[in-house]
Amino acid sequence: MAFWKDFKAFAMKGSVIDLAVGVIIGGAFGKIVTALVEDIIMPLVGVITGKGEMFVDKFVVLRPAKEGDIYHSLDEAKKAGANIFAYGHFIQTIVDFFIIALFIFLAIQFIARMRAREDAAKAAQPFGPSSTDQLLMDIRDILQKDKQAK
Repeated sequence: MAFWKDFKAFAMKGSVIDLAVGVIIGGAFGKIVTALVEDIIMPLVGVITGKGEMFVDKFVVLRPAKEGDIYHSLDEAKKAGANIFAYGHFIQTIVDFFIIALFIFLAIQFIARMRAREDAAKAAQPFGPSSTDQLLMDIRDILQKDKQAK
């Protein structure tokens, strides 16, 4: 029973829940970036680089399955068993990575600025006794006045 109690205490800590939320949001963000790259950016790159084909399908045949074979698509080359260098998908994955890394960097910068503002605001506040300390000092002063009046 102690295990479940410890596990519940661990799972309900704010940092664990924050991490879970971050993983879920990060997964969704990754899907958004992948869709942006696959459906918007890379088709434009494919048009610019030639023939209007999808960039993800770019490849170079290193060794055909049969001598003299010519492949018109990546799928055709894969099905034939040709030895290919499929650079399009790799480059698309690198673009995904850089976009995600950029947004993570920007998010971290934003959080750091917000924390710096909070720290500056806390530092600007006058340092004094807490409300509990102030209440205790008021009680002490009242008791001293009563003692002096007697």
